[in-house]
Amino acid sequence: MARFDSAAGRYVYLEIDGVEYRVYFEEAGTGIPMLLQHTAGADGRQWRHLLEDEEIGRRFRMVAYDLPYHGKSVPPVGVEWWKQEYRLTKDFLMKVPLSLVEALELDRPVYMGSSIGGHLAADLALHHAARFRAFIGLEASMSTPGGFSDIWYHPRISNDFKASVMYGLMSPTSPEASRRETAWVYSQGAPPTFKGDLYYYSVDHDLTATAGQIDTSKAPLYLLTGEYDWSSTPEASEDLARAVAGARYRVMKGLGHFPMSEDPERFRAYILPVLEEIAASGKGE
Repeated sequence: MARFDSAAGRYVYLEIDGVEYRVYFEEAGTGIPMLLQHTAGADGRQWRHLLEDEEIGRRFRMVAYDLPYHGKSVPPVGVEWWKQEYRLTKDFLMKVPLSLVEALELDRPVYMGSSIGGHLAADLALHHAARFRAFIGLEASMSTPGGFSDIWYHPRISNDFKASVMYGLMSPTSPEASRRETAWVYSQGAPPTFKGDLYYYSVDHDLTATAGQIDTSKAPLYLLTGEYDWSSTPEASEDLARAVAGARYRVMKGLGHFPMSEDPERFRAYILPVLEEIAASGKGE
C-alpha cells in the first residue's frame, strides 16, 4: 500500500506592486495558522519535516511557501525579469507574507522564518505587528553586513560552491543525511537568487536604530539561534533580543544556520515549547 505525506501543495496568485505572482505553497495541520519562510536562495522544502509533525499539526495549520523566483514559484509571466537584476528588498519581502495572509484569509497567523526569514520576523514585528499573533525569528540579527557580493552570482562560481558554503554553516553534530539534503536544496536554486536575497539579508535589513521600537505587547517575538551559526551568530541574535523589550531569546545547542532542516529532531525540542506557549496564550483568538 502506498504511503503519503500529510502535506498537500497548490498555487495561489498574489498581486504585489501591480505584478501577479504564481506562488507555490504546501500546508498541513489544522488550527492556528502559521506561515513558514525559507532561507536565502532556497525554498519551502526546508520545512518538510515540520509539516509532517502530527503533534504540531493538531494545533497549527502550517503553510510553507516558496518566494517568487524560488522553488516552484517561477518568475512572473507579465514581467521581462531576465532584463532586470534580481534583488530582494525589505519592502517586497514583507509584502509576500502579508499578501498570503489576505489571499488565504488567515486570522492573525504565527510567522516563523530562518535567516532572511528570521530577519523578516523582526521587520514584520516592527511594521506589521497587528497582522500577526506571534513572530519566531530563527538565526535573526539586527544587521548582518558584508554578505552581498558578486561572488554569489558569477559565471565561474557554480551552485555547488554555494551549497558547500551552506554545508559549512551547519552543526558538525547534525545528521549527515540531513546536512547533505539541506545543501542539495541549495544546489538547485536559480543562479541569481542567492546573491539577490543577500541584498535584503546584508543591506536592506538593518534594525540598529529601530529595534527598540518593536512592541512585543502587540505580538511576542521569539528569537532562537543555532550555536554553530557563524553568519547570524548567537551573539548577534542576543544583541537584537536585548534591544527589544520583552523579546525572548535562546541559543539552540547542537544546531547551525538551518535548524529546521539540518537536524529536525533536535530543532523540535526547541520549537515545541515555543509553539505550546503561543497556543496556550490564546492571543488573537
